[in-house]
Amino acid sequence: MPKPATQDSNEQSSAFRSFIAEKGLRATRQRMAVFEAAQGLTGHYTAEDLLKKAKGLDRTVSRATIYRALPLLKGSGIIREVDVGRDHKYYLTESGIATFRAQLICESCEEIIEVDAPFMEWYGKAVAAKHGMRPISQKLQVTAICERCQKRKPLRP
Repeated sequence: MPKPATQDSNEQSSAFRSFIAEKGLRATRQRMAVFEAAQGLTGHYTAEDLLKKAKGLDRTVSRATIYRALPLLKGSGIIREVDVGRDHKYYLTESGIATFRAQLICESCEEIIEVDAPFMEWYGKAVAAKHGMRPISQKLQVTAICERCQKRKPLRP
């Protein structure tokens, strides 16, 4: 039976507090507002989106607070950075899904869709092992044109 969302959130809050304490940092009001903002966002978002959400929770949160908190959120496993090769990075709050995820990225509107790709984890481990290596990270991204953008403009030849 799935845990209630508040229990998951409390566990994540405790884990985040422990992680930053191990780094010798305090769980300040602003850091916790950024944490809560990340928990409240769905889908892929930018640092600016996170700033807007966090400012709604605590108006003293600044852009600097966001950029100092992002490595802490990533390091604690609360969020994942998704680099799609644009001028900015996207972030995704982790949902506890254990399978490898790939991204489909619309070249036109930049919509990002996460899809299960469990074969990639196996493939990465198998190829690395064949060469005596241990995988650290891997990603699969497919750039495409979504249906909505296909209807708006003709495809390139």
